[in-house]
Amino acid sequence: MQLENAVVLVTGGNRGLGRAFVEEALARGARKVYAAARDPRSVSTPGATPLALDVTDPDSVLRAAGQAQDVTLVVNNAGISERASMLNGAIADIRREFETNFYGPIHVTRAFAPILAANGGGHLLNVHSVLSWISQGTSYSASKAAAWQATNAFRLELAPQGTGVTGLHVGYIDTDMTADIDGPKASAAEVARLAFDGVETNAFEVLADEVTRNVKRGLSAEPEALYPQLV
Repeated sequence: MQLENAVVLVTGGNRGLGRAFVEEALARGARKVYAAARDPRSVSTPGATPLALDVTDPDSVLRAAGQAQDVTLVVNNAGISERASMLNGAIADIRREFETNFYGPIHVTRAFAPILAANGGGHLLNVHSVLSWISQGTSYSASKAAAWQATNAFRLELAPQGTGVTGLHVGYIDTDMTADIDGPKASAAEVARLAFDGVETNAFEVLADEVTRNVKRGLSAEPEALYPQLV
């Protein structure tokens, strides 16, 4: 689908990659862009329409859906990183991460799928990670792997109503979430641009940086290639 004249909803649209999605959608001529956030007062992008939405609260998601009946593109972007150890991390931290990164997109997609259908089918863009495919021993990797499989399921289930589904995979992005991490980081604006290029060509998935492309190529190699520390 084309972004021009689309009505876009971006979860976590007040900061980081979410804000970049909002700005890129507006730059491409979207008719309206809902920047969804727990606190809509935190949305500061000119031209965006603030919308209260907490992806971990099903009632909040349903209220937002009731106020945004014109949406044609949903971007499931909201996410958190607790970096909890799967072996020793607090279970509460792991649950909180799954509530946002896995159950959040499910709540949002279920609420907006009928709206997308009513508006001609539309499109769903889900933000994953290179860590959907490779683990760092943290709950973040597990939550993003689960989200990736949810996207694959939605792609099958939404096809009959004409809704396209694109998954975005990327490594570190230069946002507040990775401010304390050293290493190569992709520009949020560039990731948003590539992701929407994928939406406009109905791409199955978008690999937004070279790290992600290398890992995807390596999935068919021996496991030791991805986890040399175990050799």
